Amino acid sequence: MKILGLSALIIVVLFIALLIFQNVSTPTHLGHKEGKLAPMPDKPNAVSSQTDIVEKRVEPLPYKDSAGETISAVIATLNTMGSNEFQAQESHYLYTVFTTATLHFHDDVEVLLDDQTQLVHFRSQSRAGRSDMGVNRKRYEQFKALYSK
Repeated sequence: MKILGLSALIIVVLFIALLIFQNVSTPTHLGHKEGKLAPMPDKPNAVSSQTDIVEKRVEPLPYKDSAGETISAVIATLNTMGSNEFQAQESHYLYTVFTTATLHFHDDVEVLLDDQTQLVHFRSQSRAGRSDMGVNRKRYEQFKALYSK
């Protein structure tokens, strides 16, 4: 009986350690290439405006009057949302990490401006776990509502 209990404890500890490792490790696949953000993971814990996967698709948003005004509006929107820290900022690209309030999970959010189509592309992915329980889609909806004001 003690061996079974010890085995269960070891499994739980290893599972928690794996979640923590996934949560603190900065992903290496993020960024943009040739106007595209990273593709969607196999896990259902992400959304993007640049995917054809229906369950993970969100709509890109329209530009403001200019690229400069658009990136300023994106920055202001992300600042208003709070609980995030900017990791990279370029003239047409932003990368920020959101930290959830309860368990302090990290979620990576990227925004890419497309001058040709005058669209703002959005990508949000949870680092840890398989399911995000809709958190990334809710984050996009909040971003969209605040950005569209």
